Amino acid sequence: MAVYVLTVFDGTGKVLVDERFDAKDDAEAKKLGESKIAELKYETYSSRVTKSSGGLVLFHQ
Repeated sequence: MAVYVLTVFDGTGKVLVDERFDAKDDAEAKKLGESKIAELKYETYSSRVTKSSGGLVLFHQ
């Protein structure tokens, strides 16, 4: 398992979500990140999922 971080920003750059979670791989982390964004109704905001090693898994602007 690896540690991933979901971050969601509003239009001014204010952080709305900064949440850490575990996933077995990048594909699972992407799915979990997209699900959480949809659950919070933040699909229209800029967001990203990164892994603890520094890689970018998901980016939406």
